[in-house]
Amino acid sequence: MAVPEIGAPAPDFTLSGVLLTDAGAERAEYSLSAQRGAPVVLAFYPGDDSAVCTKQLCSYTSDLDRFRDLGATVWGINLSDLDSHEHFARKRDLRFPLLADTDRSVVKAYGISMPGLGLKRSVFIVDADGIVRWKHVARIGLTFQDTDAIVAQLAALAPR
Repeated sequence: MAVPEIGAPAPDFTLSGVLLTDAGAERAEYSLSAQRGAPVVLAFYPGDDSAVCTKQLCSYTSDLDRFRDLGATVWGINLSDLDSHEHFARKRDLRFPLLADTDRSVVKAYGISMPGLGLKRSVFIVDADGIVRWKHVARIGLTFQDTDAIVAQLAALAPR
């Protein structure tokens, strides 16, 4: 499948995920359609605990208040299972949900699958109505979109 275009409906999905809280790690189902009414940042990353992914997700955790101030939720998504996600979240104190796309269905729906390699590092902003409003799909996943770039896009969506 092709990468969704700006202005197109975001492919809906439901995935299992883990969220680290002060009480422990909570596992739940996360549905994009259930997030209507607020923007969602979908951060697809290649691997738990790899160098660049760790830097990316730790930076988003450090800046969670900036996302929340704009009413946005952040979800990390990759092909790893929940046990891997929980270990990664606990090790790095990641405080947003990490979702497990173990069957690659969401990665394929978003057109970011890389046969033999997993997925392309990508960030999608889905607005309160479920529409893709911004995206960045990396050719090579050695760099990532920083919080400033994402927050600037989210701020542009905010009602004036």
